[in-house]
Amino acid sequence: MDTPINIVWLKRDLRLQNHAPLHAAEKTGLPYRIIYIFDIELIRYPDTSTRHLQFVFHSLQDINIKLKSYRRTVEIYYGTSENIFSYLIDKYHIDQVFSHEETGIQKSWDRDKKVGVILNEKGIGWREFPTNGIIRGITNRDGWDKQWFATMHQSQIQNRFSQGELPHLEHPFPLPKRFIKEMESYPKVYQPAGETQAWKYLKSFMEGRGNKYHFLISKPTESRTSCSRISTYLAWGNISVKQVYQYVKGHSNYPMYKRPFAAFLMRLKWHCHFIQKFEVECTYETHCVNRGYELLERDNKEDFLTAWALGKTGYPMVDACMRAVTETGWLNFRMRAMLVSFLCHHLDQDWRKGTYHLAKQFLDYEPGIHYPQFQMQAGTTGINTVRIYNPVKQSQDHDTDGIFIKKWVPELQEVPVKHIHEPWKMTDMEQQFCGVTLGTDYPLPIVDLVKSGKKARQKIWGHRKNPKVQEERQRILKLHTRRG
Repeated sequence: MDTPINIVWLKRDLRLQNHAPLHAAEKTGLPYRIIYIFDIELIRYPDTSTRHLQFVFHSLQDINIKLKSYRRTVEIYYGTSENIFSYLIDKYHIDQVFSHEETGIQKSWDRDKKVGVILNEKGIGWREFPTNGIIRGITNRDGWDKQWFATMHQSQIQNRFSQGELPHLEHPFPLPKRFIKEMESYPKVYQPAGETQAWKYLKSFMEGRGNKYHFLISKPTESRTSCSRISTYLAWGNISVKQVYQYVKGHSNYPMYKRPFAAFLMRLKWHCHFIQKFEVECTYETHCVNRGYELLERDNKEDFLTAWALGKTGYPMVDACMRAVTETGWLNFRMRAMLVSFLCHHLDQDWRKGTYHLAKQFLDYEPGIHYPQFQMQAGTTGINTVRIYNPVKQSQDHDTDGIFIKKWVPELQEVPVKHIHEPWKMTDMEQQFCGVTLGTDYPLPIVDLVKSGKKARQKIWGHRKNPKVQEERQRILKLHTRRG
């Protein structure tokens, strides 16, 4: 109790290299414990799903395998962060707590504030380190681009670990047995978790998979292998953006395939750009960033929302995409955008009706990207071009032979290519030959694409003239536009 110790608190930074809090703890020379908290208030929040928790659990297992030779382990707790820190403070003489700044949601920010109050009352220092070039507390984006690039070119932290001195701690916040059982049964269809796997995926991308990245990024089938697939590892911090940026830029294949890999690096910057938006204005999760769009009326038919979430809209590409992401946890960007566009424009649903559903499906759920992107595709920012995706055209352009559709909508397996994008155009005789009865085996379209698209364009573009929308537009441009 009398000997001071430090605490390293892991959150969305589940790795051992290029890790500032671990490095700082080592430099102090004091014994330290590494902890992770499955905070019950956060894991019960509607944006969280079992697949997220499983990924975290297996990422921690990967870390603990690597720490074993140092006689260290990540101590895992289950409860509220306030109660757990109160317990640790009573148990030990804690000198400092080290962690990254979590670019999370309002709920995680509130958690941090509560912990901060507890630590401050006890005179315990808390050192938080920036993440991936994201700057906390800025009021505009002047010079942000230059600072981000400067951060990406800074030297990485090469973490070294001393031998652990502290004995195993039996504490009153263990993982429930039922929870452990659920965490252990991680489906093989999901990407494997952990820092080790993150590097395997990145290396295979640079050594062959990514050579046609820019050509295949929009294809729902081909993108599953030609995209880097490291978004999940970035989301949970198995690898940092700086590590990825420097590895790609320094790889021997970069000069030979500069076009696809340069395009990929711009996506990394885009990734952080949106997280910075959310860091500044996390109300993106629950309110229209342009408050003028709170006045926009929506149809909000519950049966439409249900059909969309189940992948039973009658539009093959929409349904295939929803079923694919529900099953595997991943979908390429264009198809994600189409799902949101179809929900908000063709189905005339409020964007908030779909945010948590898709958040729970995406294994790579990153709040800072998820909510700003949702609103951008919903057309509620007032500053971005409104894209109303036609799912039939997307299907024809990017899944010409219907391979993706037939994989995820097996009801249409025998439908010929000429009808796969618009099966409702088949005659009764043609349906009979294909072994499918529309309206029974597979639903008829729940909306008329032409009529709903026209209505959506009139509504969303017409609302841009609203004085409140125009007023908010200026505020948003001043706050979020990057200048240098």
